[in-house]
Amino acid sequence: MRHKRTMRHKRKLILSTVVAAVVGITTWIALPASAAAPTVTVRTVSDWGSGWQDEVTIKNTGGGMTSWKVEFDLPAGARIGSFWDADLAVSGNHLTFTNRPWNGAVPAGASVTFGFVGSGGQPSNCKLNGAACAGGDSSINPDKTGDGFEVPGSGPGNAPGSASGNAPGSGPGNTSTNPPTQTPTTAPAKPEEATSVPPAGSILPVKVSNETGRGENVFLYLLGTNLTTGKLGYVDANGTFTAWTGGGPVPVPAPDVSIPGPANGSSVTVKMPKNLSGRLYMSFGQKLDFRLTTDGLVQPAPWAGGDPNRDILFDWSEFTLNDSGLFINSSQVDMFAVPHAISVTGGDGKTLKTGEVKPDGRQRVIDAIKAAPDFARSVVTRADGTVLRVLAPGKAADAGLMSPTYLDAYITKSWNTYTGRNLTVAPFSDRPDTKFFGRTSGNVMNFTDTSGRTVASFTKPSTANVWGCDGALGAPNDLVVGPIARTLCAALTRNTLDRFDVQPSGTAADFYKGETPNVYGKVIHDNMVDGRAYAFAFDDVQAQESLVHSGDPRLAGITLTRF
Repeated sequence: MRHKRTMRHKRKLILSTVVAAVVGITTWIALPASAAAPTVTVRTVSDWGSGWQDEVTIKNTGGGMTSWKVEFDLPAGARIGSFWDADLAVSGNHLTFTNRPWNGAVPAGASVTFGFVGSGGQPSNCKLNGAACAGGDSSINPDKTGDGFEVPGSGPGNAPGSASGNAPGSGPGNTSTNPPTQTPTTAPAKPEEATSVPPAGSILPVKVSNETGRGENVFLYLLGTNLTTGKLGYVDANGTFTAWTGGGPVPVPAPDVSIPGPANGSSVTVKMPKNLSGRLYMSFGQKLDFRLTTDGLVQPAPWAGGDPNRDILFDWSEFTLNDSGLFINSSQVDMFAVPHAISVTGGDGKTLKTGEVKPDGRQRVIDAIKAAPDFARSVVTRADGTVLRVLAPGKAADAGLMSPTYLDAYITKSWNTYTGRNLTVAPFSDRPDTKFFGRTSGNVMNFTDTSGRTVASFTKPSTANVWGCDGALGAPNDLVVGPIARTLCAALTRNTLDRFDVQPSGTAADFYKGETPNVYGKVIHDNMVDGRAYAFAFDDVQAQESLVHSGDPRLAGITLTRF
């Protein structure tokens, strides 16, 4: 909560898209035995499908160590994005990490750790100080959660007090852009007038209202991760959670767990059990096709070729319900399809609401996208003339409906802006004195802290990295690299990095301008009643996201509005 003010998010309460605590698989790799032989531990902290975060620990088991060098080979197509607590030299697919001035000397019995975020296949062929790492297979073992949901209101690297979080993402099969994270807080929303409220309990009623004016049958799905057990599953009409079973190496159909939704002009109340994080899907006219694998649930991905749901009109909201209350948001990170508002009523009777689209806003979004030549093909229309969805730029590019290099020139311009001056990143709204200073050298932007120590480095991202806030902009769940990555991604997505050398910066009026603006992000926000939306993964930077939270939720609501 997906992504909030804690720090990774992607949200980080634990919410998740899924989210459960990440348990890394560790491979111990030792150099040939000797009294002073150091050891290397390589651990995948998290793997979220489209990217991963690795951690390398060097331990000095005896003798003096004044410097170190760790080398790996990358498989074809893999790439390193951000890295920290080490310097990196890249020669083709060969990586050489060396100590920074302050962490080269490692006393006997002590250790030093560095890390990096990447995409594609994992590094292999480890060497430490020129000697092959022994101990068998030197490849890195990934830790995959396989949960398939993102935590609402949290995002990679969203530390407490962060000015930004992460929008819920997608799970296995959906090319998720975000790893799991922590606990979010929400930006203030205007309370509506007080109303009567149900008593507190372990089941939260969620009232789904249909005001669309459409006559199709509506089907609802309440899916997510049980935060107590870590199991991925579904909730039935009675509020009972059941873990998925029966997946295989080849995706197999999941059982039909749909809940009949409301007819036009009526409402249906579904029951959400506590300690659940996931999505509430709604489809029109046809049930969704979910599949199960040994890694978890394959969710609908209509931008992917051959997805069985591509001709179905559907959408979803993302949520987390735990001891911190309810975090719920609408999401346009992947697509804009069914306009719907989300709300939560607390024990004080006050209701917070967001995500409401302006009257005729859906059509205005469609018209604006069609009028933008670079984005026009991202409007997906069914054979019967029904506009099913507008794909977000990254998904449109994945589907071959938009140029994969649309932002490249802008990214280069922004990166080169800081070859001769500093970029100041102050990522925490409640800690304005915590600042990091970026300066570009070649294609790498290095960040120092206020003491002058280099704390993070980022290779120049691609257009896909910006749309996905991934790859070179992958955000680990820490208090330094993740917050900087989120800030960079938000500035590039909103087209402000080249214009403001302090980030986050500007207001909504300053966003989405320039020669290659993010038209999708602009028109989505322009057509929201309160201006809030989750148009990209880190739209919660500067509190632009469509998320509401109550620490004492008594009633949640999703209103499907007219279109």
